[in-house]
Amino acid sequence: MPKRKDLNCILIIGSGPIIIGQACEFDYSGSQSLRSLREDGIETVLINSNPATIMTDPSMADHVYLKPLTTKSIIEILQKHPNIDAVLPTMGGQTALNLCIEADDKGIWKDFGVEIIGVDIDAINITEDREKFKKLLKTIDIPVAPAKTATSFLKGKEIAQEFGFPLVIRPSFTLGGTGASFVHSKEEFDELLTRGLEASPIHEVLIDKALLGWKEYELELLRDKNDNVVIICTIENMDPMGIHTGDSITVAPAMTLSDRTFQRMRDMGIKMMRSIGDFAGGCNVQFAVSPDEKEDIIAIEINPRVSRSSALASKATGYPIAKIATKLAIGYNLDELDNQITKSTSALFEPTLDYVIVKIPRWNFDKFEGSDRKLGLQMKSVGEVMGIGRSFQEALHKATQSLEIKRNGLGADGKGLKDYDKIINKLTNASWDRVFVIYDAIQMGIPLSRIHEITKIDMWFLKQYEELHLLEKEISTYTIESLPKDLLLEAKQKGFADRQIAHMLDCWESEVYKKREELKINRIYKLVDTCAAEFKAMTPYYYSTFEDEIETADGKRYSDNESIVTDKKKIVVLGSGPNRIGQGIEFDYCCVHGVLAAAECGYETIMINCNPETVSTDFDTANKLYFEPVFWEHIYDIIRHEKPEGVIVQLGGQTALKLAEKLDKYGIKIIGTSFKSLDLAEDRGSFSTLLKENNIPYPEFGVAETADQALALADQLNFPILVRPSYVLGGQGMKIVINKQELEEHVVDLLRKIPNNKLLLDHYLDGAIEAEADAICDGEDVYIIGIMEHIEPCGIHSGDSNATLPPFNLGEFVLQQIKDHTKKIALALNTVGLINIQFAIKDDMVYIIEANPRASRTVPFIAKAYGEPYVNYATKIMLGHKKVKDFKFNPQLKGYAIKQPVFSFNKFPNVNKKLGPEMKSTGESILFIDSLKDDQFYELYQRRKMYLSK
Repeated sequence: MPKRKDLNCILIIGSGPIIIGQACEFDYSGSQSLRSLREDGIETVLINSNPATIMTDPSMADHVYLKPLTTKSIIEILQKHPNIDAVLPTMGGQTALNLCIEADDKGIWKDFGVEIIGVDIDAINITEDREKFKKLLKTIDIPVAPAKTATSFLKGKEIAQEFGFPLVIRPSFTLGGTGASFVHSKEEFDELLTRGLEASPIHEVLIDKALLGWKEYELELLRDKNDNVVIICTIENMDPMGIHTGDSITVAPAMTLSDRTFQRMRDMGIKMMRSIGDFAGGCNVQFAVSPDEKEDIIAIEINPRVSRSSALASKATGYPIAKIATKLAIGYNLDELDNQITKSTSALFEPTLDYVIVKIPRWNFDKFEGSDRKLGLQMKSVGEVMGIGRSFQEALHKATQSLEIKRNGLGADGKGLKDYDKIINKLTNASWDRVFVIYDAIQMGIPLSRIHEITKIDMWFLKQYEELHLLEKEISTYTIESLPKDLLLEAKQKGFADRQIAHMLDCWESEVYKKREELKINRIYKLVDTCAAEFKAMTPYYYSTFEDEIETADGKRYSDNESIVTDKKKIVVLGSGPNRIGQGIEFDYCCVHGVLAAAECGYETIMINCNPETVSTDFDTANKLYFEPVFWEHIYDIIRHEKPEGVIVQLGGQTALKLAEKLDKYGIKIIGTSFKSLDLAEDRGSFSTLLKENNIPYPEFGVAETADQALALADQLNFPILVRPSYVLGGQGMKIVINKQELEEHVVDLLRKIPNNKLLLDHYLDGAIEAEADAICDGEDVYIIGIMEHIEPCGIHSGDSNATLPPFNLGEFVLQQIKDHTKKIALALNTVGLINIQFAIKDDMVYIIEANPRASRTVPFIAKAYGEPYVNYATKIMLGHKKVKDFKFNPQLKGYAIKQPVFSFNKFPNVNKKLGPEMKSTGESILFIDSLKDDQFYELYQRRKMYLSK
């Protein structure tokens, strides 16, 4: 059946601010969905309160409402748009689904004659209500773990007595495993049961027998109105049952599943999807498989919506699940739609992979001091990376290189653990760095059987690790001169970085690179084509690998590189890597806008990024996508292959900025502000000297490189003192200290974590007001795009503050100083592009805290608040296509916009929730108010000093 004619206007509900358990994968699916509806000429109305995302960009939907996700907002929108025919709630994660159900319960959809498409409310209720779900599966003969529902404390205790330990407690209607826990003994049961009942909005938990050590799998399915079902992707969790899938290392396609069991699982998945209602759209099903030869299958859960894994599955297969699910929701059938990559096969054609992908989560435990770092049923990661390779080993290495945690891959970088007890403890209590610790354990000689017994990770994966260790051992017996070609090629095929090989051979990375060049061991690029090269693919989506040269009958030798270089002028945009606290989706927003602006200027655009959750890694955002680690070796090879005009680094946060020095050293042109200027702003000492020369006030400061120097400085500066390392993002390592003992402890700790760093010690301006400004500069003129005043006092990280645009109580005299300083600094730093400057205001005097000549966290917020595409303008200025005076700036804002931080402390119950100079928020929402008399503003202002920690 083709597209329905009765759907002309559709409301999409977004997922709101980014929190742990619901990150930007829903921004990606929502963006795809909006584009999909637009292709069909359907008017789109979007509600989402997150200003940092591409999804809420004015170009994405016909009407964007940056409003709180409440039924009150829904009613306002439906009153304003009586022509809305339907709502699509499956693209905004659990937040959107819960809001849709609430609106349904209140009869809102019925009152306004709005149909729910893409999902069936009954299907949601069945899958979310754990008891109903179990009953349903029993009726269709699908095995489930023994379980019972408790709606009271007493009932919970009865069930525990009946089943015995270990048990799992899972609250109904929650996301990211909130409130879920393992219970190993009756001592901990009471507290965990109470926590579970409180976490569930309907105060109901499911208590089931723990399937500890079973293997875990996920299937991504799509179904149309005609009941055609396709399995898009099979994902295997390397970590066994007991660790939330969002915190698990996952692999596609499944590696250790027999074909017979896969066929059974496939049939069960299809049967389950068909049993929960007759909706058309996407579905994610999770299974547990017994680790013995019987391979018993037990169904865990089914999500009748686009899920976290479907973003990963889309990037892994190249099949845009959200886009197709949207088409199905508006009436199309799978056999009527094209495969978006090949353009010649149908969407009913199931993807096949001739490569392997590995996803590794990215954690931020350092931001939550005192948090329980053990992984379990409750998701704790803040982002993820994906590596693509021809083998599991290559993909695993590429994923570990993408994490940006100062590791060069698995082992061979001198950072492995050597303490037996520590290794055993980290394996026993699933730690976030277990992916590295397994390698350390093998290196130490701990038998695979023992590692398997502790971790329950399948022996196949452990053997893959062992092979890598044996290869490292063998290479270490050679020198760079004597290393044979076949061993070097094997190491590269298995994903070892040049840096790691240099570590094994005790030589320089550049020597390994040179040796590779001499031996013609060069990176080649392969297409992600959904069809294992059976059909020609039209989409330029690549990953790198190594292969031996092929010799043809006439003696010609070559290796098959599928990335064809054009003779067009090219620009590379470096992405921002995995999401983390301090560097989130706002930089992805900037990168996407940078790509689009460069394309408007006539360049071929090339995106390099490794984050599967985002719009920048969508296969049709840039002209060419390289899904590769934002890691020097990979970037350098792409640049040598493509020969671009230059590289844009100022849109990808600290990730891209950190590579500026290398690019500069290798003579690669940096588009926009030069490396020298970027470095000057990052180096706290040199920057303060620049301020001095320009007569711009700053807090008294000194630079220290040792604890002794810091203590000597303290006598001149007077406490409280703000300690700040250079070259960090998100306030990492910043702290306010109030005496010498605290100062010494913090400096020693910092220099241990970030060796050879220059620390800036500032006299902390107690009680000062904080403000910040973003501006665009072309080297001659400066245009300030926005000045924000923070509601919280100076000393709370700007990312954790409520920022008000425009300022609410800074006088003309202060504002003039901010404008003058901003212009002076932007020009003194020779800024070409964006710059963000932070100020402290005390006694009507404006002091400079820091300046960052790059895109900042607040740029998307200002762009949304004023309705202006500032990143587009800044990119055109960086490329030299435009000057500041070429633009007619016309910001529109009635009243005030407030950027409100959102925290995910509920994932870490025992953590200190005080705020300070180090950033802790995971996301943000935008709040529009007409005047300062608004109750919400009053409430924020009342609480402004509550959380300041020194």
